[in-house]
Amino acid sequence: MADVDFCVVGAGFAGLTAALRLKQAGRSVAVLEARDRVGGRTFTVEGPEGTWIDRGGAWIGPGQDAIYGLMKEFGVASYKQFIEGQAMMVVDGKHYRYEGTIPLTMSPWAALNMGAVFLDLTRLCKTIPLQAPWEAKNADKLDRISYAEWLDNHTLSKPAHTLLEAAIAGLYTSAASETSMLFVLRQLASGGGPSFVLGIKDGSQDSRVVGGMGAVSGAIAAELGDAIQLSTPARRIIHNDDGITVEADNTTVRARRAIVAVPIAIASQILYEPMLPADRSFLHQRMPSGAVVKINIVYDEPFWRNDGLTGQTFAPNTLATLTIDASTDQPRPGVMCVITEAGAARRYSRMDHDERKKEVLANLVERFGGKAADPVAYLDQDWSVERYSGGGMLSHCPPGVLTEFGPAITQPCGRIHWAGTETSAVMHGWVDGAVRSGERAAKEVMRLEPATAA
Repeated sequence: MADVDFCVVGAGFAGLTAALRLKQAGRSVAVLEARDRVGGRTFTVEGPEGTWIDRGGAWIGPGQDAIYGLMKEFGVASYKQFIEGQAMMVVDGKHYRYEGTIPLTMSPWAALNMGAVFLDLTRLCKTIPLQAPWEAKNADKLDRISYAEWLDNHTLSKPAHTLLEAAIAGLYTSAASETSMLFVLRQLASGGGPSFVLGIKDGSQDSRVVGGMGAVSGAIAAELGDAIQLSTPARRIIHNDDGITVEADNTTVRARRAIVAVPIAIASQILYEPMLPADRSFLHQRMPSGAVVKINIVYDEPFWRNDGLTGQTFAPNTLATLTIDASTDQPRPGVMCVITEAGAARRYSRMDHDERKKEVLANLVERFGGKAADPVAYLDQDWSVERYSGGGMLSHCPPGVLTEFGPAITQPCGRIHWAGTETSAVMHGWVDGAVRSGERAAKEVMRLEPATAA
């Protein structure tokens, strides 16, 4: 039995940040992490030739001041994403090279249609109150329809429809029909709009962390030291007016308040006694995650650069749905990141290792030539079957959920407080949003539990 001021459940960036700020304020804290590592939905490992590989969240960019603040605090540097050259889209077997956000090399009609939809999305994003999207004008109407429904009514070009459906729905690692239009607009708006979300060259997440995300989470973990207990999943949280008791494998923590910083999609795996209020309990049931696989393919060098390509490609309905140059700040080796989402990711999960590797490499050969067939290493991370992640990069709201249960997403339940990128009104879905949520939750609990005089 450990007695502390605060107990944090989860050692992803939200939980680590909350615990860090609590410790820095002179409060005692215990962090319970189910995995045998910190980092949550980020995961950095050592790769071939002494390089490092981010098997989870990896990119940062403009406006993400919270994660940059942590990096500055711990002396962790960043470097710019390689963007020199052309990107590529593959639609119905046709390859379109382009620069910027929209592939103008497609038919003028398709490009015009995509541009018009971008403008519509940008305009609608500006109408969404980030802290309370359920208060937006036409919130009820927008929340009743899916992104797929909205897109059907705003596209006339089939290629434009295919690309816009896959590109935005892919953010939520689920089919476009599964995601509320109001949720889509709020999530896009939290990052500054669709141009930020979809355009690496036009201001999106344009940088990487030297040493990978683990360079940051590892530094925080070192600062927290013995406060972190790994391989210790929280099983039950008992809460009342006197405090909190968190029962976990091999330990029990007694605290004044708890911060639960696990993905909403799996928050219901913890037993709460007494049960959570109805709105929060139902929110756990109604915010699922999706399927995503992240594959890092290592080559002797980033050969695509010599061919005038950025390495960024997008090809709906293929196993290699999205590719991005994920090389480090060193000239060698080359690392190609492949992100497979939604239905394609579920298909990937059903295939055996040799079969899926063969198909992914064939996709890359089609786009980049024969050199793509002979990698040094092939590392895949199927987040869809990660027990303590629950699937993709963030949990999403199906139609009807945000207006009905949205206010419960950050509202404390007695002495239980909530953190995680899903709870952030700014940079919702990114590591930066997770950091912001940890900062918020730490301030909440300290405000309600002032430090006692020594």
